[in-house]
Amino acid sequence: MKTKILFLFFLCCGIGPVMAQTVADSLTLVSADWQLKTLQKGILYRKAVFSSLYGVPQEVSIFELSPKRHRLDVLIHDPKTETSVAARDAGAVAAINGSYFNMTVGNSVCYLRKNGVVVDTTSTGVLATVSNGALLIQKGKLKLIPWSKEDEKTCKLKKGTILSSGPLMLKDGRVCDLSATNQNFVNTKHPRSAVALTKEGKILLIVVDGRLKGKAEGINIPELTHLIRILGGRDALNLDGGGSSTLWSAALPANGIANTPSGSAERKVANSLCVYK
Repeated sequence: MKTKILFLFFLCCGIGPVMAQTVADSLTLVSADWQLKTLQKGILYRKAVFSSLYGVPQEVSIFELSPKRHRLDVLIHDPKTETSVAARDAGAVAAINGSYFNMTVGNSVCYLRKNGVVVDTTSTGVLATVSNGALLIQKGKLKLIPWSKEDEKTCKLKKGTILSSGPLMLKDGRVCDLSATNQNFVNTKHPRSAVALTKEGKILLIVVDGRLKGKAEGINIPELTHLIRILGGRDALNLDGGGSSTLWSAALPANGIANTPSGSAERKVANSLCVYK
């Protein structure tokens, strides 16, 4: 695996700049001692702890999925509840928290359309600049696409699911332009959740923990983009982060949570991206 990732690193360096991150960060990633565990056929769990990555301690948890063995969909939590609870109750085998939501009311504040029905629309202001991408799921298959408020007005999808989020970090292997995205959101280190598609057709569900002083201090969007690109990501979309960041599997012990949520308890959220057999 290390040889394969090292090859991808040099390939990325050969086709263009690998963001503004250091060579040391790249080498730290490709030489990391990843703990590997097969959760079930088609789901590989990877976890690595870094004493220093992007200048701070980090913990990275990843589920690598084979799309041939699984279907995906956005699960609406009504009322809002923990990702682990909602996913287990829905019969999912794995899940990651979804997009942004109103913490008081509980509804999504990003565009969500399921089977022709508009469930939520994207709020204006900072969130509108951040949510420039979307999950598109049709027949259980996932694509990551550019998105905007204008697309919401013209969307006519009758079957399947669209959930906006963002920012969209990678598309077709290229780093996306984030100049129109709120720069404070982009450049501040937080716990982050993301979904990515690799050049080999795998799906990555990723959580980088944060707000845990001396243990896991978080990552900003350029750093997360760099991490995903070095690990072979071709398309990548940021999801809700902070206290919402949760990666869950039914095959893990206790509550099934693979990462370390930043709050005192797992946060209740509005939706999740679930994986089913």
